[in-house]
Amino acid sequence: MKALIVDDERHVREAINLLADWHRHGITEVIQAADGEEAVELIQHASPQIVMTDMRMPRKDGAALLTWLKNHMPDIKVLVISGYDDFDLVRHAIRNGGMDYILKPVDPIALNEALTKAVDAWRAEEQSRQQMNQLNIQMNQMKPLYDDRLLTELVSGQHFNRSFLNELQERSLIPHTATFFSVAVLSDAQFDEGLLLKFHNRRHLLSFALINICGELLRNKGIAIRNINKLGEIVILYWDTSAPLSTVLTQINAGIRKTLQRNVHFGLCQQQNVLSEIPKAYAEAVDKLWKRNVIGNLRYLHEEHDQEHGRQASIRNTQQEERFRLAALSGSLEQMESEAAQWIAHVTEFGYLSPDHLVRWNTEWDWMQHHWSEPESLDSKQAEEQYELESSVTPLPLDETGQLDTERWTHQIVARLSAASRTLTQRHSKDNHTVRDIARFLEQHYNKDISLQDISSQFFLSREYISRKFKQEFGLTILDYLSDIRIRKAKLLLMNPHLRIMQVAEMVGYHDEKYFSKVFKKLEGRTPNEYRKDFI
Repeated sequence: MKALIVDDERHVREAINLLADWHRHGITEVIQAADGEEAVELIQHASPQIVMTDMRMPRKDGAALLTWLKNHMPDIKVLVISGYDDFDLVRHAIRNGGMDYILKPVDPIALNEALTKAVDAWRAEEQSRQQMNQLNIQMNQMKPLYDDRLLTELVSGQHFNRSFLNELQERSLIPHTATFFSVAVLSDAQFDEGLLLKFHNRRHLLSFALINICGELLRNKGIAIRNINKLGEIVILYWDTSAPLSTVLTQINAGIRKTLQRNVHFGLCQQQNVLSEIPKAYAEAVDKLWKRNVIGNLRYLHEEHDQEHGRQASIRNTQQEERFRLAALSGSLEQMESEAAQWIAHVTEFGYLSPDHLVRWNTEWDWMQHHWSEPESLDSKQAEEQYELESSVTPLPLDETGQLDTERWTHQIVARLSAASRTLTQRHSKDNHTVRDIARFLEQHYNKDISLQDISSQFFLSREYISRKFKQEFGLTILDYLSDIRIRKAKLLLMNPHLRIMQVAEMVGYHDEKYFSKVFKKLEGRTPNEYRKDFI
């Protein structure tokens, strides 16, 4: 903290400097001025928090200095030290922000008491100023987010009451004079992987760059906002009637191309819509953007719906799941590339493909790979829906113009199959080991009452998973495999004439002699008694 002593008499300045307990008040620097003019120069240069001034001085006197401080530096705390007990001077000091009026000769107690009061007042106000500045900073940081939230609610149709619309206009988001609107939508998800990597997948930075370009060219003709509900989506509301939105979008595209070396695709609903129809216009613009054709369509403004979209809607890559899984299990790069090429040829034969298809097929890929690594959840629709929500976003296989890049798509599919190959190979080896452990368990406990639930609890696997894997490995169900073990053991025991059939049945795990005989005849083609007679 700094203090300034202003007095035309040097010995007075030095006396005040000696009498004041600067250290106790946290004042680390004390400067001096001989009159008001010199004081103004020092104040502008050094910015002291406390000023102690005389009233009678040449050039600019104390009264003039107080007036200047009130007009230019009102936060500075002022103490008047004067040899004149003049009511007019006191009144002027009080009216212009003076905190105390101390008479010469200066009493050190009175001086330090006044100094304490001035320092405490400045610190309290400074804390309040800092809190207010912090609040303003937070408000400024929140304002764009709050504005985006309001406009997101507008385009999504969440609010259309009068108070909501009034707030939009009061915050200057929508002009009072605007009555017709056009809507455009763009999404950073439709950029190529190369651009996304340049931003290190920090999509908020890419959105910030896009909004700045849009805002610069829209100016007072419209506004560009982030859709809070959809990551990477930017919505443009346009209300100017002097030029169509398509003209401005062409300029925006040129600006983005100059800045990012990319064109951007817009879904556009250019029909002029009243405010209440904005959600419908927004939905149409989104639909046009995501259902645009990425094969041979070089337009960047998409104002029409593509009628071919329905022809591809029924194609699902899960229909090819077994072929993809076998290609992954083969571990053959050539086989994986072949399956990828066949799939791409199949879905592009119509000459129409949309980003919407690519996103859906990416989700299906995620789900298939999840199933391959977690096969016990294959029959769970709930697991499918949950995984769809949790799956990460894969860049669309588009080139720098936003068109389909078949080479990149092939690479993506082969990369997925290669990753699945490693997972499936590891799991297959692990599964074989576990299944054979189950087989040994059956060999060791065949004479006990064993259920599938017992095996499930023993090996911490689902019954469905155990049944499926066991059948794949041995070609038999667990029940048939256990029956085979028991009957093999029973055939040895039947050679002992001293053991009754009931005893043999119990010794191999059957508590019902009739059921034992039924199973024995099914597997051996004759009853236990008939088998015994052949060997005794």
